[in-house]
Amino acid sequence: MLLHTRGIVFRALKYGETSVIADIFTEEKGLRSFIGGGVRTAKARMPFGLFQPMTVVDLVCYFRDTDEHLNRLKEMRTSEVMGQIPFDIRRGAVALFMAELCRKSIHAGEENPALFEFLLDNLRWLDASPHAVSNVHLHFMAHLSGHLGFQPHGEPGREQYLDLQEGVFLSEQPQHAQYIGPQQAMPLLELMHTPLELCHEVPLDRAERKALLNGLLKFYQLHVPGFSDIHTPDVLEMVMEG
Repeated sequence: MLLHTRGIVFRALKYGETSVIADIFTEEKGLRSFIGGGVRTAKARMPFGLFQPMTVVDLVCYFRDTDEHLNRLKEMRTSEVMGQIPFDIRRGAVALFMAELCRKSIHAGEENPALFEFLLDNLRWLDASPHAVSNVHLHFMAHLSGHLGFQPHGEPGREQYLDLQEGVFLSEQPQHAQYIGPQQAMPLLELMHTPLELCHEVPLDRAERKALLNGLLKFYQLHVPGFSDIHTPDVLEMVMEG
């Protein structure tokens, strides 16, 4: 069948002399793999630039509804032009992190229009925000976990620990090593209860941000089957201000 849908590129790998294989999260069919032929040529109808991580695209493909099948792209063009992400090193680093996190957290074939809109809203805000974006990736992780079904619940205001293993906030320290203490758990609770547009107001310095990110990555490792190491945090740390 011929499928026309919007999509968000997570990753693209060069294939052969002129082609690419891309993982794209689509609005209609969830995360799928696509092959684009002849895109790495001077006169390509689908230029290679369209396959950069977190590019929002309109695509037409020859679609078969099997997770293992590579769907051949017929057409693809930009759906939304981002004005700052491609040119701002900090916004670009956050977008790369979001793409890598999504690729390792979201499983193929899961149709989820609400998740698609969540990703799109976060990209739009990352691109348009007039504020510092240093907390955006942490806010994104906290709320993506809700879409994936393992977000912990709690109310800010009193000292709490986050039991990473059980995914619950506790008033007392857990009796095992898989937890984060109040210094990271309390800002996490605040981020969970803060709208994306105000996440820059949550006070975190560079060291606190790094510690919370490491705690959240451990949380994802414990709750997402097959979750492997994320490489983009090193880039984030280099480009983010304190």
